Amino acid sequence: MDTMVRPVRVHPAVAAADIVERVLPSVVQVNHQRGNGTGVIWRADGQIVTNSHVAHEDRTDVVLADGRRFTGIVAARHPDRDLAIIKIEADELPVPDIGDSATVRPGQIVIALGHPVGYRNAASLGVIVAAGQAATERGPRTGDYLQTDVALLPGNSGGPLLNAGGQVIGINTMVSGRLSLAIPSMAVERFVAFGGTARPNAFIGIDGQVVALRRVDYHVGFLLSDIGEGTPADRAGLIIGDVVVGLGDVSFADAESIPEALGRLSPGAAIETLVLRGGEPRRFVVVPTERA
Repeated sequence: MDTMVRPVRVHPAVAAADIVERVLPSVVQVNHQRGNGTGVIWRADGQIVTNSHVAHEDRTDVVLADGRRFTGIVAARHPDRDLAIIKIEADELPVPDIGDSATVRPGQIVIALGHPVGYRNAASLGVIVAAGQAATERGPRTGDYLQTDVALLPGNSGGPLLNAGGQVIGINTMVSGRLSLAIPSMAVERFVAFGGTARPNAFIGIDGQVVALRRVDYHVGFLLSDIGEGTPADRAGLIIGDVVVGLGDVSFADAESIPEALGRLSPGAAIETLVLRGGEPRRFVVVPTERA
């Protein structure tokens, strides 16, 4: 008698629980005088990432997932980004997989981990609401953040934001109304790699070539031949075949001005992008993100 093999469907809650179990060994508790926050082991040699407002003193108490306790030294800060690196005397520590935050799209499922209000290893499930912009109580604003609807409480600050594959795509930083904000993982990676000394590397996710235009109003442009899925350019509505002819209030004067203009972009700073689509001028607002 033949045996029929049927596929087994895994309930999303079970998959989420597996992800949490896999990542928790790299999540730490950061204690300070006013309570505690969360941190993520970013390098196996003892470099831990958290929020600057969590590690507001030069030394802090760090408790690993296995219960070991260390005195951590704050090795670097980035107050504008609300990031800090804590160094502990340990090695061969568990580290999570780091995802590419530059391609995050609204609607993606995310999980926030942390230690809120005295609870250890709490998990909260939600979705990406926006990337590169945020709806706040004072109205919409742009910036290099990931906005989610995960529930965050005091103690979650500095904890990881995971995608459905269990990769860290952000560091949770603050609550904005009923929504929360996270710092993109690529901005965190660049901060760890350079200690906050490197100039932010703006990324919008386009590729193409410089083309001459036989027009009176525009003489040269950048023809888009590839746009990364989920990148800032994609989220803004740019499509392959568009010809970028200006950024901000400045139109491209010649071929040399195009890379110069792209090089002046800053992560989180919205830029009005002028394109020709089917020969007709159109304007889009692109919010660059940071990429390591």
